[in-house]
Amino acid sequence: MRTYNLYQVDSFTTELFKGNPAGVVLDADGLSEQDMLKIARELNNSETAFVMAPDGPDHEVRIRYFTPRIEVPVCGHATVAAHYVRAVVKQLESGKVMHKIAIGVLPVEIIKEDHEYSVVMTQGGIEFSRPFSNGDRDQLMKALGLQAEDMDPRCPIQIVSTGHSKVMIGIKSRHTLDRLLPDMRALTALSSGIGCNGYFVFTLDSEMDGILTHGRMFAPAIGIDEDPVTGNAHGPLGAYLVKHGLAEHNGSAFSFRGEQGSAIGRSGIISVTVEIEQGEPSLVKVGGRALIVFKTEIQL
Repeated sequence: MRTYNLYQVDSFTTELFKGNPAGVVLDADGLSEQDMLKIARELNNSETAFVMAPDGPDHEVRIRYFTPRIEVPVCGHATVAAHYVRAVVKQLESGKVMHKIAIGVLPVEIIKEDHEYSVVMTQGGIEFSRPFSNGDRDQLMKALGLQAEDMDPRCPIQIVSTGHSKVMIGIKSRHTLDRLLPDMRALTALSSGIGCNGYFVFTLDSEMDGILTHGRMFAPAIGIDEDPVTGNAHGPLGAYLVKHGLAEHNGSAFSFRGEQGSAIGRSGIISVTVEIEQGEPSLVKVGGRALIVFKTEIQL
């Protein structure tokens, strides 16, 4: 038997019970894949991060991510949670940490401010799929309960990835966004056909100072009907906004803040920076704050 420390963390917020909850298990070496899946299922967050020792000289820490159903390659809010807990426990100063995740070895910035921490993660390579065919577009709109007049004509529906793909769906109105009632079975069925499990519906219709976008993310095919605040949706969103000329920038970088989760009472804020080369998005970083809700132990 060995004792493992488990943390419940709210990411992309500084308020308890806001933002996106994630489980974090430090010093998870020794846990089998089935153990990790069982712990993730027991905690029942959208994702739980398992932090392990490095297995090579090019990184300082390894992280694996599990939903209650499956392992996923990367998770934004669980990355913020894992590095926040690690920084608090180790009392780290500001600096860079190289972590190894399923999509590769990438840097994470730890920023210490007045005894608190922000975490900024560099996401993976940017990939754009072709815009949806008319058939897939119609099927998706029906599943989301959207009409043609709800759609932002500047925004093609397409899959974008920075390590974990999401469907980008731009609509005109915050009012419409907040009242979506998707057909989860229909979204699940569509996922197998398009090869993507996450649907990020967003709008540029914002009245909040300093907030460019509002969004909601649905991924019922992997057991997440609605994710409160999604780092791996906002990274692709940043690249998408640059790609389609929806972002004002200086030619080398674009930064914005996005809000998500208010429709389900868990609002959080994500900061996004997109590096730009020759007019195209080349690198994406997402970050935010977090706080520990509680700590417990498990013996396995």
